[in-house]
Parts: sequence; structure tokens; C-alpha cells
Amino acid sequence: MSPEAAIPAEKNKSPQNGVKQPWVRKELAGIAAPEADICLFLEGTYPYISGGVSGWTHDLIKSHPHLTFTLISLVPPHFVGERKYDLPPNVIAQQDVKIQSLEVGDRYLSEKKKKAFFEGLERPFLHLQSKGNLDDLKAIISLMKETGVELGEEILIHSEDAWKLIVRMYSASLGNASFLDFYWTWIGLIGGLYSILLGPLPKAKVYHSFCTGYAGLYLARAAVETGRPALVTEHGIYTNERRIEIVSTEWIKERQSINLNIEKRRKERGLKDLWMDTFSSYSRITYQAAELIITLHEGNQPLQIIDGADPKKLRIIPNGIDIEAFANLPRDPSHPPTVALIGRVVPIKDIKTFIRAIGYLKQSIPDVQALIMGPNEEDIGYFEECKELVKSLDLEHVITFTGKVNVRDYFPRIDIVALTSISESQPLSILEAGAAGIPCVATSVGACSELIFGRKQENPPLGAGGRIVPLANPLEIAKEMTTLLLDKHLWTKCSEAMRKRMKTYYNQALQTQAYGQLYEQLMHEATVWQG
Repeated sequence: MSPEAAIPAEKNKSPQNGVKQPWVRKELAGIAAPEADICLFLEGTYPYISGGVSGWTHDLIKSHPHLTFTLISLVPPHFVGERKYDLPPNVIAQQDVKIQSLEVGDRYLSEKKKKAFFEGLERPFLHLQSKGNLDDLKAIISLMKETGVELGEEILIHSEDAWKLIVRMYSASLGNASFLDFYWTWIGLIGGLYSILLGPLPKAKVYHSFCTGYAGLYLARAAVETGRPALVTEHGIYTNERRIEIVSTEWIKERQSINLNIEKRRKERGLKDLWMDTFSSYSRITYQAAELIITLHEGNQPLQIIDGADPKKLRIIPNGIDIEAFANLPRDPSHPPTVALIGRVVPIKDIKTFIRAIGYLKQSIPDVQALIMGPNEEDIGYFEECKELVKSLDLEHVITFTGKVNVRDYFPRIDIVALTSISESQPLSILEAGAAGIPCVATSVGACSELIFGRKQENPPLGAGGRIVPLANPLEIAKEMTTLLLDKHLWTKCSEAMRKRMKTYYNQALQTQAYGQLYEQLMHEATVWQG
């Protein structure tokens, strides 16, 4: 049976109001709460965003057809989107949870209980804004359960005691900021936490998230409330990516209360610090709740330890790809010199640096063609800025935005794949290009150096598969691409090194086997714990 045969047409879109009704396969509709082998917590990705972690998730589910999966997809509060993927047959249920969106809930809780509840929350909430840990989350969960009512925004956000808590939190943690700005920051932070703690929690033998943040917090809640094993896989380091977003964002205001002591104000925390410290606490809580912490490459592990991960829990499972799908692609000898960037058109990919690099590259190789291959609808404003930059540099006849495409259709006529991102983990674009024998020029982020030069343990050393360049340096990127395009002997050596490295170390079968063994181990533990 195809998965779409089980999905009524009117339910292919996320509901606009609430999250009460999950999608469940028709043949399981009579089961009140079917238990899955694995419950995945997904933040802002699958099945609504294509490529990247979403594609990885889709492949992971399909590669374990003997296991059943339930999906919790965390989405923004006003999200309405269509699935980019047909859910595989072994996905038995999927539900959206809208972050910062709460039901009204019960209106009544005795004044005595309400006062004790909010006073009890103050200490763990303060901890979450500095060095929060799993005990703080457990305390909050316990306090919420002890109320004995269905909590929602009426009590948690709009009650007088909730207001008094906000005032106390303001005085204790960020009294130098504008109270109005603090209030809306608090509502955003606490609304996200509450929506996680009040969201549905499907039955599963094992819980697995693909980042820390909100998904990791959901994972920690599942571990606390069910006692079942929890597993986290980090592609990138969530706290680093949030820091980049928070530092550059304009929607977090930094107006200060009047304070003429400049030196003192320099030392005071701001609202951005509050956001970053809170998400750091969420990472620490996730690491403490998880039985195992997986990442894709060695470079992430020191950062995980800094964020509170126990080194004994750390494991590395590199991404894998279907090597044969790329290794046998023929080369098209008739194409002009062609370079490509494969990725979403969003700021973290630094598409503008690639565009500027093409401007320099064209000066050395006038007939060069460049492709920007990836979805462009995620940040329309940035996409328009990139198109304007192409126009201003007179590159409209050189650069093509292809949108989302099947890269295998293009690889035969691509000579170099470039990556200009300011943050990455283990880019799929380099894995796939490398398997096809295409040299890569990439910024020094994530696992790019490992992919292009090999890990320390590589034996025998296979040689360089391209070049690593500094961040935001279009001239250096253009220089390295020029060298590879003009030196055919060097290009061939890099091509062969990438082919051998991908085949030896990044075969999808190795990744599938590793996760299969982990799932079986953790499901066995879940059975033993249950008795």
C-alpha cells in the first residue's frame, strides 16, 4: 500500500487550529494509542522542509522498514504547510505541535494551589536562564502534574499569579532591561516551554531527537515521564546555530532602562543573553536525559562537552549515502566550465559570498557557468537580495537559480561543488558530489575538512579531494576554484581521492547498520526496564 493511499486528501495540510488530531494510518485508526518502536522529535524539518536533515530523516525511516515510527513535528505557531515527502509505510502516526501555542485549559485552580504552584516554578525557571539541568525540568513537570487540572494559557499566562511570577523573574534576572521587552521575551520563552510540556506524548519503546533545543526538551520530557531510553543525534550544534541567529536578529530588542554608568551597563546581561543561556540549558538537559549522544564527526564532540555532554555517552556515526547511485554517473565532456553550490537559499549558507566569488572567477575563466541548486522559498527576502546581487554584478547570464532539483541530473556536467556556509555539520552536498568524483571547495566548518582531507585515522591517506577556504572570502574561493578548473591533473587527483573516501567511509549501509544496532539495543533495554 502506498503511504498516500492512507492519507485523506484534506489532511495533507497541517491543521490551522490546534494540534489535537494527529494523522494516523487508516488500518490503525481503531487503536486509541498505537505504540511505535521509535518516536522521532523533529524541529522545523521533516516532513515540511525538503533536503538536508529532512532528507536524512526520510532515508533513515525507509532504511529500517521492520521498525515502526511515530513523528512529532515541531512547527511555528501559525504554521500551515504541505508535506514535501510521502510518509513511508512504517510511519504509523504523525502530529504537528505548534511551539508557543497553548490551549485555553481549565480556568479554575484554588488560590492556595495557584500561589504555591507559581512560587514553586520560580527557582527552576531562574536556573533555566543560567545553568539549568534535568532536575529543574523534573521539578517543573512534577509541579504541573500536582495541580490536578488541565493547564493552559488561562492559568499559565493570563492569571494574576502568572503576572506576579513575571515581575519577580524580571527583578531577579534582567532588571536592567525594558520591562515591556522582557515581558514579550518571557512570553516567547515560557510559551515554548509550556507547549512542549503540554504537547502529546506518543507511546514508544525508544525516543529519538535530531537536535537539542525544543526537540531535545521534548525528548527529555519523554525520558522523564516514561522512563524509556532516549537518544539524540546532532547534525550541527544547535546552540551554535541559535547563537548565530540570535546575535544577528533584529526582533530581539535591547532597549535598556536608564543607567548612566556605562561600565556597569557593559557587564549587564541583555535579552539576547537570556535567549542564548536558556537554549544552552535546554542542550544540557537533553544531554543529561539522553542515554547516547550521536554526532556526525569528531569536531562536534568538544562543543558538546562544553555544552554539558558526558564524554562517556558520545558516539560518532557519519552520514552515509547510496554510493552506487552517484559513483557510476557518466561525465559530459561537452559542457562549459561549471561550478555549483547545492543548498537552501538562506543566510546561513552565505549564498552572497558564492555569488561574489563567481564575479571574481569569471575574470579568470570568462565562459564559466554557475548553478545555485536548492529550495529558495524558505527565506524569500534573502532570495530576492541574492537575485539583486547577481543583477548588480552583471552575472545574470552566468548564474542560474535552479530551485530544488535532482542533483544526479546535473552532476555529469558539474566540475566543482562549492560550499560557503558559515555553519554546517556534515554536508550531504559534499558527500554526494564526492561519490560522483567532483572535487569540492568549502569553508572550514563542521566536517568539511574531514570530508575533503580525510580523518586522522584514514589509512592509507587518500589525499586531498579539494580545498578548504576561510569564511566569507569570495576572492580566496574564486582562486581555489580557478586552480582546480585550470589544472586538469590536480582535478583528477582530487576526483579520485573523493571517490575512494566516500566509498570507504561514508557508505549508507554502514550508517543503516549502526542505527539498526542502536535501536535494537535500546528497545531491548526498554523491554527489560518495563519488566
